[in-house]
Amino acid sequence: MRLSEQDASFLYTETASGPMQTAGIMVIDGELSFEEVCEFYAARIHLVPRLRQRLVFVPMNLAHPKWVEDPDFDLKNHFVHHELPPGSSMTDGIAALAKLNQGVMDRNLPLWKYFVVTGVKDRTLVLQQMHHAMVDGASTVQMATVLFDYSADALPPEPPAERSAAPPLPSPVELMTEALQDNVQAALNINPLASLSTSEAQTHLRRGFETMSRFVTNPSITAPWNASTVGPDRKLTWSEHPMSEFREIRRAFGGTINDIALAAVSEGAARYLDKHNEQNEGRNFRVMCPVNVRTESEGGNLGNQVSAIFPMLPASSMEVTERLAAVVKETSRIKEGQEAQAMTYMQESSVSIAPILMAPLLLVGTPFDPTRFAANNPPPVLPPFGARPPGFGVNFVLTNVPGVQVPQYIAGKEIIATLGLMMLTGNMGLGVAVGSYNQKMFFNLTADPRLLPDLEMFTDEVTNTFDELLISARRHNETVSEKEIA
Repeated sequence: MRLSEQDASFLYTETASGPMQTAGIMVIDGELSFEEVCEFYAARIHLVPRLRQRLVFVPMNLAHPKWVEDPDFDLKNHFVHHELPPGSSMTDGIAALAKLNQGVMDRNLPLWKYFVVTGVKDRTLVLQQMHHAMVDGASTVQMATVLFDYSADALPPEPPAERSAAPPLPSPVELMTEALQDNVQAALNINPLASLSTSEAQTHLRRGFETMSRFVTNPSITAPWNASTVGPDRKLTWSEHPMSEFREIRRAFGGTINDIALAAVSEGAARYLDKHNEQNEGRNFRVMCPVNVRTESEGGNLGNQVSAIFPMLPASSMEVTERLAAVVKETSRIKEGQEAQAMTYMQESSVSIAPILMAPLLLVGTPFDPTRFAANNPPPVLPPFGARPPGFGVNFVLTNVPGVQVPQYIAGKEIIATLGLMMLTGNMGLGVAVGSYNQKMFFNLTADPRLLPDLEMFTDEVTNTFDELLISARRHNETVSEKEIA
């Protein structure tokens, strides 16, 4: 199976300082040995056939890479034990995993890996790495529904049927021949007028171009975490909230779960700028929010099925209910304009870049990696000088990935939290993953500590904003209830 253009793009845009693996941390209640964790996964790997597949690359990159079964597949290549000193804290364990997640994955192996951290009292931490060419956020949750148990005493799955040996990897000649055939077939199927064949298609294209033109005509603020290109280091902080608190806020003020998260993070970001005396009055953040566009029939597919919206939100601080109202107004405008659909249509109908032109980018992770020098020698951080120049990109990514809402188990021990590590690239030194699991919501903030050295302060501002929203919501709901009773 050949990579789609969207899946392949995550290989081509990868750099030594911007690795493209999706990463999640499972916090397990209780201490498991490395061997117990390995045995648990070994009994379930066959449930996801893609885990035994690796990418093969066509000579000169005449076509995108394709998935084939790995004839040399060995589980030992995919599990790493990291032992901390006994009595280490959760913070120590999370910091260790954030560091372990740095670096590009080995493209000569199936593109996934697990790191097991032991040494944290009464806890076991497991980092799951999956390359973005293989999965997106929604498909990682789908995998979790297959790999993890739903009770502490669940029986292991039926063992796989005896496997025949995987065929050898295709030869360069076979890969080139198949690529040329695929290219000819694709050329025969191209209809350059298809994207303009209906009024609906024309409307989507126009809206897509209007959205992209606003990057230039309506620039965003250049925040401190956008003031240079990212380096290879990462830091993760997080906060946890009952999902019922989001429902209380939504009941009082409307909006969606994603709107509430966007309000808390954007207001937290504005207050962070206030405390650092940034010139943010009258300026805006541009946020990228990925949108899952899978159809019901595509629900079980791996790979990427995502579009994005780009809300513009005030970069100056506001009263929290006004902030949420501004977010709801902006996201409603985007929904009414069908911008996510427009971006998907524009992406699908745009002229493809020939894979052969992307061949030099496949050197990332090899001894000839052209991005390694930049990762080791990042440029200086641009000081504010009163006000930095306007930004023509995105300030940060905020993704909301709904997870499983009942407890799950690994080797008889309950997973009590799931945390997400965001990918950072370009000059986006901050990323926010909002995830839910077992009726809890998690704000996970990943940053380049060179660009955002006081991430804890930023996280505190997000938490304070959310808490203020919750207090306002409870007051509002109590007043409404009293009026109803009266």
